[in-house]
Amino acid sequence: MLLIAFQQEALARLLVSHLQTHNVGSEYRLVRNQQTEQSEHQVVVLLADDLAKAKQLTNKFLQNPNASEYQQEAWQTGEQASQPISLGFANLNLRNYAKAPFTLLILASCLTVFSASMLGMFAFVQQWLFIQPMPLLMENHQWWRLITPDFIHFSAVHLVFNLLWWLVLGSKIERVLGLTTLLLVFLFSSIASNIGQLLVSGANFGGLSGVVYALVGFVWWLGWLRPEWKINLPKPMIIFLLLWLLFGYADVLWVSMANTAHTLGLVSGCLLAFCYAKFAQK
Repeated sequence: MLLIAFQQEALARLLVSHLQTHNVGSEYRLVRNQQTEQSEHQVVVLLADDLAKAKQLTNKFLQNPNASEYQQEAWQTGEQASQPISLGFANLNLRNYAKAPFTLLILASCLTVFSASMLGMFAFVQQWLFIQPMPLLMENHQWWRLITPDFIHFSAVHLVFNLLWWLVLGSKIERVLGLTTLLLVFLFSSIASNIGQLLVSGANFGGLSGVVYALVGFVWWLGWLRPEWKINLPKPMIIFLLLWLLFGYADVLWVSMANTAHTLGLVSGCLLAFCYAKFAQK
């Protein structure tokens, strides 16, 4: 039975989560006008014979669909209710990335450094971009080396994996919360993860993974602490990335993982999200 139709998928999915939380069977469906093949409606279909309760819950929902309780219910039930601003590779849109210049700048920097390394300039990259021991940095003051390991990748798989996550998560943060927020996350997590990895394993490492895990932690905790901001990661993605982190420590992967950088990046992102959620005015 058709209960209600929306123009926005997010609202339909939020309502489905709300109904399911209250034990009212329902599901989301996309209905397209067969005559025009362009007009679409986001429909909530009632599966259970409980129309009176469904109408009551729906009327309350329509009074304030942006209430935080509905986002929290969506999180608990696993619904990707914030679809218009959800994070995922399925929604890659080049026009959105034009609004995220810092994200594109870091992506271009990683591609440039990797290309230079493949074209025989790895010695130059190693000379100027690798991190150095802290006593040496205190003497030569080449502080850019605390960040430049982010741009160094040792394989195409390593590069593509990091850049996909950086592009999706970084551009979303930059567009929704602003360039300053993304810049802060990038700098804080870069310095923390690179220094930590340096102290544990020495200077022979590189990659954007520490920052990527910071973005994951930042988005993950914001979705939990401030669901009304409608910026989150689907739980399956969070579980996958946390398992990937654990596999690195278990040393069962075919690549060498900078585990300390990953962990410190994740912790950095979570801490920054906590600060934003606690102290941000809006």
